[in-house]
Amino acid sequence: MTVVASALPTVKLEKKAPSKANVLLIAVFQGEEGLEIPGTELLGNSELKSTLEALTAVGAKGKTGEITRIPAPKGSKAQSVVAVGLGNPEKLEDETLRRAAGSAARALRGEKNVATTISDFGLTAAVEGLILGGYSTRGIRSTEAEEDEAPAKITLVSKDGKDEFEAAVIGAEAVAFARTLTNTPSNELYPESYAKYLKEQATAAGLDVEILDEKELKKQGFGGILSVGQGSARPPRLVCLSWKPKKAKKSVALVGKGITFDTGGISLKPGAGMWDMISDMGGSAAVAGATIAAAKLKVGVEVTAYLPLAENMPSGEATRPGDVITHYGGLTSEVLNTDAEGRLVLADAIARACEDNPDYLIETATLTGAQVVALGSRTAGVMGSDEFRDRVAEIGRAVGENAWAVPLLEEHDEEIKSKAADIRNINAKREGGMQFAGTYLSQFVTDDVEWAHIDVAGPSWNGGAARGYTTPRATGVPARTIIAALQYIANEK
Repeated sequence: MTVVASALPTVKLEKKAPSKANVLLIAVFQGEEGLEIPGTELLGNSELKSTLEALTAVGAKGKTGEITRIPAPKGSKAQSVVAVGLGNPEKLEDETLRRAAGSAARALRGEKNVATTISDFGLTAAVEGLILGGYSTRGIRSTEAEEDEAPAKITLVSKDGKDEFEAAVIGAEAVAFARTLTNTPSNELYPESYAKYLKEQATAAGLDVEILDEKELKKQGFGGILSVGQGSARPPRLVCLSWKPKKAKKSVALVGKGITFDTGGISLKPGAGMWDMISDMGGSAAVAGATIAAAKLKVGVEVTAYLPLAENMPSGEATRPGDVITHYGGLTSEVLNTDAEGRLVLADAIARACEDNPDYLIETATLTGAQVVALGSRTAGVMGSDEFRDRVAEIGRAVGENAWAVPLLEEHDEEIKSKAADIRNINAKREGGMQFAGTYLSQFVTDDVEWAHIDVAGPSWNGGAARGYTTPRATGVPARTIIAALQYIANEK
C-alpha cells in the first residue's frame, strides 16, 4: 500500500537556546495600550525593546494568530524574528495557543533552525499546535517537494517538562497518523491493504493484532460487515488491536468506522463531491492512532479496538434496499437505505466488543449528514450513556476537538422497529437523523457498558483552507479526545 506523502515539523526540547538559530519565534500580546512582548531568554532587554519598536512600526497588533516577520535586532545571532499573536493576555487559553502555534508552524516552513519559548504559555498546547499546524501532505506525486515546502525544524527552550513534551508528541503523531491514512486514496487503501498496514504499524508499537477475512467473518456471523462489503470486488475485514498492560483495573473497547470508500451502494450518492468519500474511514484511522498512542504512552487501562473495514459499492451482488441481514449476535435488520451503511458495520463491531465485557465503550464514525446539519462542520455530536456521554463531550472541548452531548430521542425507540425484521436502518422522517443512528447503535450495546458514540461526519474533514493547527483535508478528529478519555479512565478512582 502506498500512503500519501506527508511530513511533520521536527520539534525537540532543549534546556538552553541553540547558539545558531536562524529564526526566533516569540509570542506577542494585544495589550490595552498596544503591542506587548513578554520576556524571553531568546532576547536580551535591549533586543526586546528594539523588537517591540520594529514590530510596532510594521503594524503588528498581537491579535490571535497574527504572524509578523522582521529582521532580528542588532546583537542577536539570528537572522529574523517571527512574532505570533496570542491576543488578550487575560484570556489566553490552551486552544488559543494551540491554534496560534499551528499558524506559526506553517509560516515557518522551509526553516531549518528555529528556536522558541512559546511553550512557556503551555507546553502541551504549543507542541500539538506546532506539529499539527505544520503537518503537510503532497498526496502521491512524481516530483519531490521543494525545500521551502519542508516542515520546519524547531527547538522548544524549556528547563523542564520532558515527560509532558514526549506525551504531547505522541498524541500529535497519532493525529497525523490518522490524517495520512484518511488522505490516502481508495485505490491504495482498501480493506485488505488497510488491514495489512494497520498490522504492521500496530505490531511495531507492541499491540496484539487479529484480522478476520471474509471467510472468517462469514463463519462467525458478521452479517453487517459482509452485507456492506459484498458489492465490492475487495472483500471486507475486521481488525482487532489490543493493548493489555499488567495490573490494568479498567477495560475500554474502541470501535471505529472503516468504510474505505462509500458510493452509497445501490442507494447511490450524487456524483458531485463523492471523491471526498475516501474520508469515510476516518473514524477507524482515529481509533487506530489513539490505540497505538495508548501503547506508546503506556496508558494503564486495557484497550481493545475493533475496526470494521469495508468498501460500499453497487454491483450485481450488492445489498438491495429491503434486504434483511443478521448481525453478529443474532439481531436482524431491514436495510432500507444502503447509504446508511456505517451503522451496519459498527453494529457488528459493537456487538463483538461488548462480548469482552468492557467497562467503557467509545465508538466514532463519519456517520450522518444530519450531524453537520445539527452542529455544523466543526462540532461532533456525542450520544450514549448520559454521564459518560457528557464526560466525553467535555473532554473533547477541553482538548480543542469541539463536541456536544446530544440526547437519544424516546420516539426513536418505537420508530426503529421494522415489520420485516427486529429493527430498520433508517427512519422515514427527516428530523433527528443523527439521533436515530445513535439509537440504532444502542441496540447492540449491552446494558452494563458505559458507552459514547462520537459522530464526526463534519469535524473529521476540512474541505477549506488551513486554520490554526487544522490543515486541509483530513483532520484526525477525534483521536486526541479518545486518548484523553483513556487517560481520564486510567486515573479514575
